[in-house]
Amino acid sequence: MQTKGKSVAQKHDEHHHINKPIAILGAGNMGSALLKGIINAKLTPPNKIIACDVNTEKLQTLSAEWKVRTTPDIRKAVQESEILLLCVKPQTLSKVLKVMKESIRPGHLVISIVAGMRISFIQQMLGTDLGIVRTMPNIAATVDEGAAAVAFGMSVTAEQQKIATSIFEAVGEVVVVTEDQLDAVTGLSGSGPAYIYMVIEALIDGGVKMGLSRDISTKLAIQTVLGSATLAKSSGLHPAILRDQVTTPGGTTINAIHELESHGLRSMLIDAVATATRRSEELSKLMNNL
Repeated sequence: MQTKGKSVAQKHDEHHHINKPIAILGAGNMGSALLKGIINAKLTPPNKIIACDVNTEKLQTLSAEWKVRTTPDIRKAVQESEILLLCVKPQTLSKVLKVMKESIRPGHLVISIVAGMRISFIQQMLGTDLGIVRTMPNIAATVDEGAAAVAFGMSVTAEQQKIATSIFEAVGEVVVVTEDQLDAVTGLSGSGPAYIYMVIEALIDGGVKMGLSRDISTKLAIQTVLGSATLAKSSGLHPAILRDQVTTPGGTTINAIHELESHGLRSMLIDAVATATRRSEELSKLMNNL
């Protein structure tokens, strides 16, 4: 079977090259993942990237490994950049935005991955008409297999849309949504890795229960989930079709599927997405009313 997938090199070659100075405000797991993705995709040279964080040891590590510039000074990072990636924790965002406001310029593009914080809140805090993009990536971006949704503010230009999309394409798949859909994105792909980890853990325990060693069971479970997802993505076939391809009449799989259905696996996963979405909506209302 010839897949529709592309190699990392091919994917990176097709990116929209930015070649503009970028500041990454907050060099935690997601900030560092985006930094690496930008460099690997050659979106802009390392010397045009400035990582900003209060953790100076982390900055030293990034500088040594990726040859980027670093600073703990938010003002300096904002002044020397055209694109600002907000990767800080929600509880520190207000403080960061107040400092940013002192150096912000109308031409800046602000891209926020801060969960729950709306474009209108960022706009109000910065007090300048800016291109603001809000996005919800997920943890798999740290291994270049992320799922991210981006929502564009009213003042985002077509060029800025391309820039924001390219940054997240460097670490995975990207979809464009309206901002009011980001809570559902949080419930599905933002929280989704946790659901899949639980599935993997349960499969491992199932293998152990039936006599496999934990090491063998772990390898088989992880590869099964990885291979199944890769096939679903590369084939373009509906998951139901792929499921039918491994379900023979009277066989082991149909009996297992019956067991899963009788215990409500499908309903539980749907409910999990819905519950996480509602909680995301609640938290967003709380945070934006602060």
